[in-house]
Amino acid sequence: MSALVPVGTAITLLGLAGLVFCIVSVVRARRAKLDDAEMKARLQKIVAWNLGALAVSAIGLMCVVLGLFLA
Repeated sequence: MSALVPVGTAITLLGLAGLVFCIVSVVRARRAKLDDAEMKARLQKIVAWNLGALAVSAIGLMCVVLGLFLA
């Protein structure tokens, strides 16, 4: 069960990288000065990625906490 901590840490870092990707994507979209329809479409895609990255990060944190409790 001690392997859960490093695996959970890796999963959490993967989710964190996804969140950083979402932030960078939003900044790029804002700098592109798109019209409202294009901006809305792009932000809807980014929101989906953001929720997925947040879920991956939460699962990784759950693995870390579970590994610490079982260790």
